[in-house]
Amino acid sequence: MSKGDYDALDVPRIKKRRLPSIGMSPESFGKASESFARFMGTPQFLIGMTVFCFVWLAWNTLMPEPLQFDPRALNFTLLTLILSLQASYAAPLILLAENRSADRDRVEFENDRQRAERNLADTEYLTREVASLRIAMREMATRDFIRSELRNLLEEMEEAREADRRAEHREDLETVKKVAVKKAVKKAQATAEATALKAARDAVQTPPENREDA
Repeated sequence: MSKGDYDALDVPRIKKRRLPSIGMSPESFGKASESFARFMGTPQFLIGMTVFCFVWLAWNTLMPEPLQFDPRALNFTLLTLILSLQASYAAPLILLAENRSADRDRVEFENDRQRAERNLADTEYLTREVASLRIAMREMATRDFIRSELRNLLEEMEEAREADRRAEHREDLETVKKVAVKKAVKKAQATAEATALKAARDAVQTPPENREDA
């Protein structure tokens, strides 16, 4: 691709890699840096580093000059470089570990916030349900109310039965009266017929003289 193609605005530029890629995932590197930073804050590391510096200084101070690899005359230059190099690498690793810890704290905070929101929503839902249950319990018939209603219903049924009995008794009385009247009427008719028949017989059997006198 020519230089003119790079200058064209309608052609995307090819991203070039300036640094070689490391065959290690960021997650693995982050875990390793956290482990190293965590180890640097342990008493074992501090004691080991103290022993290392003490042996280094004692060797390069007490041993003969041919055996000294970092003489005291040069103010322990190699040890100073090693400690500086360690500090220059330790600081970014500690910052990386702190950033990962902050990311985890942020994720946990977000999870806690979502959990709190769900708990709040559940609490509000339960509160509404309890309120609705209280309202429903107010409208629900109690045992005493049901007993009183049943008692009133039984009283009404007894009154209805008594009224039916009275009505039946009245009907029976009226029926008896009607039957008695009918019997009386029939008896009167029979008596009247018997009287008329007897009078007719008497009239027929009486002689004419007695009839005129009569």
